Amino acid sequence: MQIDKTTKIGELLDMAPEKAEILLNAGMHCLGCPASQAETLEEACMVHGIDVDELIAKLNA
Repeated sequence: MQIDKTTKIGELLDMAPEKAEILLNAGMHCLGCPASQAETLEEACMVHGIDVDELIAKLNA
């Protein structure tokens, strides 16, 4: 699975649940929130003040 800025958090967690730890370590502690499931990584990073490109690099590593 190639992860990019438009990947929805819910889709990511369905396809690769092991990536949740990376998101949690980055500061996204609301992964269970219904709203976050439809949010893109870019949208979530903006809300949380996280560098989206850095996070995507970690998720795709």
